[in-house]
Amino acid sequence: MSRYKNFINLIVFAFIVLLTYNPSYNVFTTNDVESLKSVSVMNINDSLYKEIETKKSKYEVEPQDAFIDEVWHKTPGLNGLQVDIEKSYNKMKKQGEFSESLLVYKQVPPKVSLEDLPASPIYRGHPEKKMVSFLINVSWGGEFIPDILTILKKNNVKATFFIEGKWAKENANYVKMINEQGHTIGNHAYNHPDMARLSNTAISKQLTQTNDVLEAITGKKTKWFAPPSGSFSDQVVKTANQLDMETILWTVDTIDWKNPSVSVMMNRVTRKIHPGATILMHPTSSIVNGLPNLIEEIRNQGYKLGSIEQLLDEKR
Repeated sequence: MSRYKNFINLIVFAFIVLLTYNPSYNVFTTNDVESLKSVSVMNINDSLYKEIETKKSKYEVEPQDAFIDEVWHKTPGLNGLQVDIEKSYNKMKKQGEFSESLLVYKQVPPKVSLEDLPASPIYRGHPEKKMVSFLINVSWGGEFIPDILTILKKNNVKATFFIEGKWAKENANYVKMINEQGHTIGNHAYNHPDMARLSNTAISKQLTQTNDVLEAITGKKTKWFAPPSGSFSDQVVKTANQLDMETILWTVDTIDWKNPSVSVMMNRVTRKIHPGATILMHPTSSIVNGLPNLIEEIRNQGYKLGSIEQLLDEKR
């Protein structure tokens, strides 16, 4: 039986060679070679291949669309998981039997993304995504920026710095430093006003003036806006949306501006941590002193740390 099966496989292989041979070039193309590799792996008569095909639905997860929550407002979607049969088979064929731990997945995007939803503030990432993000609002505290950047770099963490336009204009070197280290830079209005009390014209001016300053320094357009003190109105969110920006709030507050001890700040954050959390902080001595321990504790709880883009991305 084994000799007969090998003979059949040889005939199939030869047939594929004839089909993919390119006489006009007298060579096999790269795509042809890859196709042959795939065919050699995808033996439809193989019992292991069939077993993966039969069991795959048990391990697959449907994608989740972005939606607007009654409490948390605009919420990103989450990719689904689909078993990659060929790659899973390649990993399992060495041991010759099915193994759940060797399954390889493809991520499937949802049909509705954040960009498809109407203007609404964003407080968190997807509630099933075990990642959190540091949001650092900057309108003072420049003396602490270098130390914070050093700690983030040492721990391989990317954060999001929401920078006031006036401060950025006066501290361009710090803004460049933040940008050069690969952190995300967002808009924190121009001079820290109560955005909810401003006219439509004043709202637009606060945002565009800050965007112009930040783009002049970094060469990048700003996609994210954090209203000072968390004060906003529907008009603020709509104006930001018209400028192709999302309005970002937070779910966990360090209250570092009160200069808490490291232990107080740690307890405040770690007992409220959750999947998709956004953690508000400022450039303060409390953050400089407590950030290394905070990063360690968050990771010990099984969370990843990422920028606001990574947190709101649909990728798992």
